Amino acid sequence: MGDGGRSSPRPGAMVLLCGYYGEHNLGDDALLATLLALLPPSCRVVATARDQHQVREQFGVATCPRSEPVRVLLALVRAQALVLGGGSLLQDSTSRRSLLYYVVLLLAARLLGRPVLLWGQGLGPLNSRTGRLLARLSLRFAQGITWRDDQSAAMAAAWGIHAPVGRDPVWSLPRRNVADRADGPAAGAICLCWRPTPLLNADGWRQLENQVIEDARRRQAPVCLAPFHARQDTPLLKACAARLRAAGLVCRFWRPRTPWRFMDGLAPVGLVVAMRLHAVILAAMADRPLLALSYDPKVDAAATAMAIPSINLADADGLAPLPDAWERARRWRLSPARLAQHRQRNRCHQKLLARFVE
Repeated sequence: MGDGGRSSPRPGAMVLLCGYYGEHNLGDDALLATLLALLPPSCRVVATARDQHQVREQFGVATCPRSEPVRVLLALVRAQALVLGGGSLLQDSTSRRSLLYYVVLLLAARLLGRPVLLWGQGLGPLNSRTGRLLARLSLRFAQGITWRDDQSAAMAAAWGIHAPVGRDPVWSLPRRNVADRADGPAAGAICLCWRPTPLLNADGWRQLENQVIEDARRRQAPVCLAPFHARQDTPLLKACAARLRAAGLVCRFWRPRTPWRFMDGLAPVGLVVAMRLHAVILAAMADRPLLALSYDPKVDAAATAMAIPSINLADADGLAPLPDAWERARRWRLSPARLAQHRQRNRCHQKLLARFVE
């Protein structure tokens, strides 16, 4: 079992957890780790996963292949509850097929008489009329819901569905000390957690890289590149690394296996520049100087709530505020009071599990 696993539970209710697990995405791993920490220790867990071996090894739970609906339905037959665990599963920006998958799964759970819980969920994006109809229908199948943001709650409320609103569940991830930091970033490193986005063209990426080059040269700092989603982010960061090395910078890749290794490994870092929501959250919880590059309203909302210096890449002035935001980011530190407020709001996520799962 990896350092994110569960202790051996007493026999109890079997719960089917559905999410984007086993995608080699530290954000989804952090969601699963948080959910497992909040479930009663007596629960027996089965998680849908793309890379089942990774999830079994890292978290110590049983799995079934998410891409095989028949096997997921068989797991549902054996389960006592279905939990859609974090993220934004009810959306059609990936594909309408993905949304239909979850609608059918929720309907099957209701026909089997299983409680359906939407835990710490986001709602949307829903770009089509059909997508909105399917999502609205699926919410009717849920016995319990908690939302991770005000926008999702407002959309559901407009459909007549009211539920408690917390913050992203990962703000409640319990800390664990990781003994081995040998493979982590060097002291003073600039850590880049970037992802592809259509909001930046080639000139935009060069502007970001030039800011890294200027700061790294001035401080004689190495650069650490951390692909949060291995498949999606690595090609972009490899291309960035090649250009940074051509400018004479020392660059190395860092691939922490768990959210705790990521947080602990950031201890010596001088600045984190993050784009993905959970990279922002985990870096903030690690209390490191942090700049958020927002490609999505949920990243903007998280940065605003925690007073994290940020740049909204969708704004008309683009990266013009970058130098000033960069310097403010180097002075940023986590507010314990703000973090405590987030965790207090997130108690609704734990209460939902306590109501339905024993």
